[in-house]
This record gives sequence, C-alpha cells and structure tokens, in this order.
Amino acid sequence: MTEPVHDPQLDEFRSSIDNIDAALVHLLAERFKVTKAVGRYKATAALPPADPVREAIQIARLRSMAENAGLDPTFTEKFLRFIVAEVIHHHQRIAEGEQL
Repeated sequence: MTEPVHDPQLDEFRSSIDNIDAALVHLLAERFKVTKAVGRYKATAALPPADPVREAIQIARLRSMAENAGLDPTFTEKFLRFIVAEVIHHHQRIAEGEQL
C-alpha cells in the first residue's frame, strides 16, 4: 500500500465529502424510521406494501428535481428505486408480522 496523499486542498475536499456522507446516512436513517411507520400503518389498515402510482409520481418528481439541481436524473432514479425496493421489502416483512 502506498503512503496517503496529504494535500491541504484535497484534505478540505475530503472533509466536506465526509460531512456530506454522514448527513446522508442520518437522512436515510430518518427516512427509514418514517417508512417503517408507514409499513406498520399499511399492515394494520390492510393496505398493500407497494404503491406503484405513488412510486411513479415520486420518480418523476425527483428526476425533475435532479435535472434542476444539475444531478444525473438516471442516477437519481436508480438510487430512488433502490431505496423504494428496500422500503417495500420492509413493508412486506412488517405485513408478515415481523417487528422492524
């Protein structure tokens, strides 16, 4: 393994990236707390775990937001679909009686 590069400008960039990554982890944790509550509600209300109409609306909305923010909308959609798939999986497990 080579010696790590110690460059003040690079270190500053990396520090910012580290802070953003930490914020993303905390935001995802908060999002999953809420979606698990949604899953419990859906289970008690006998609603299906997935809502394809809502998902399509969200994807279109977030693709537009990504474009306006200068972020690749295709990447944004892939990222959102990954998160939604995990949320649906949680909702299915909750509907089957698991405690999440």
